[in-house]
Parts: sequence; structure tokens; C-alpha cells
Amino acid sequence: MSDFKYSTITVSGADAFDFLQAQLASDLSRLPERNDTSGNPDAAEHRSAWCNPKGRVICTPVVKSVQDGFELSLPADLGELVMQRLTLFRFRSKVEFERSPGPTSSAEEELLKIRAGVPEIALAQSEKFTPHMLNLDLLQMVSVEKGCYPGQEIIARTHFRGASKRRCLRFSSDAPIQPGANVTDGDRNVGEVVNALGGELLAVVPLATADSPLFVDQHELARLELPYSF
Repeated sequence: MSDFKYSTITVSGADAFDFLQAQLASDLSRLPERNDTSGNPDAAEHRSAWCNPKGRVICTPVVKSVQDGFELSLPADLGELVMQRLTLFRFRSKVEFERSPGPTSSAEEELLKIRAGVPEIALAQSEKFTPHMLNLDLLQMVSVEKGCYPGQEIIARTHFRGASKRRCLRFSSDAPIQPGANVTDGDRNVGEVVNALGGELLAVVPLATADSPLFVDQHELARLELPYSF
């Protein structure tokens, strides 16, 4: 299996923090240069989400604080689109954007994300799911306490009402599965595969059908545990 390509978008300038804090769903004040003096390498970056005004996830970048601003790492097929759309929100903010090839990720690294229940949104999945459908609230990738950002009202309403009826669950199959494939209950489509590698996958499905027989391309899925709970 080949490596997976990523892009890096650098957001720099005097207003970089305020700009991204108003766009991304996570709280950037969690990053170490602002509140962490422990030297913990795990605090050097965190995964976030950028949503549209309807609360649908555009991308799930890894955000890293660097000397002149921030770096966003995301799948390469979304890189140019995300940079162009971020630029539309610049207005009078003193920020600059630069896109460059990011590191590649091996199949083993991608599989670890699936097993950790961490969804990776690429172009084909962009703007299809809400953060709660992808379990981003459980992964601390969205904040309902910081100020406004695109989709914040919808995300907060779902969070406080506990109204998400669809979640991202982990499954295995006896045959390779492709991202974007439909999940069926045997008769109708009930969900969609978000990420897959070989026979391991993450799929958004209704919680009401989570323990019922589910299939992708007539291959029955076996539900696997996630390392976190609802």
C-alpha cells in the first residue's frame, strides 16, 4: 500500500492567532506556546476542525504552532481548496497564507488513526458530516465554550441537546473496503464509510442500527471497539 500525501498550509502574520481562533472549531489557546510550559511533546500540536456555516466539517487539520504563526496539515487533495477558502475570510486581518507539500503518511500510520477512531476528512468526505457524527466532540477537536466560529451555533445546540443520532463507528470486513462506500442494512443505504484501509474502517451510521447486521458491497461488517466511549 502506498503512502498518503498531505499538504501544509502556513498561516502567518500579526493576526494569525485571532484569525484561526475565529475559524477553527478547537481552542487554539490549548497549544503549548500559549499555555503549556511542561515540555510535553504531545502538546505541541492538536487536531482541529474547520466547518461551514451549516456545521458540516470541511477538513480536520492537525494544527501546530510555529514561530511566525501556525501550520495546518491536511490531505493534499484539500490543500488548495482550503487555502483559497480561508483567504476569502481574511478581510482586514494581517495574515498571509502559503501552501507547501506536507509529510507523507504511511499505511501503518493511517491504520493507527482508524484504530484510534480518529477520522481523516479528505475531499470526497468534505462538508458531508457534522462534528458529532465524526465523534470530534469526544476527541476534543471542537469547543463549545470559546467564541464564535463557523457552524458554532449548530454544533453547540447538538452538543447540549445530545441530539446526534449518527456516530462514527469502527468495523472490520473480510474484504477490502473503499472510503465513500455505502453502508447498508441489507435493503437500504444507512451510512457511509469515512476511512478504510484493507478490511478495517470507520463509518458513520445511525446508532439505532449499530448492533444490527450491516454490510458494505454485500460483505457483512463486524463492529469493533473504539478507545473512547459515547
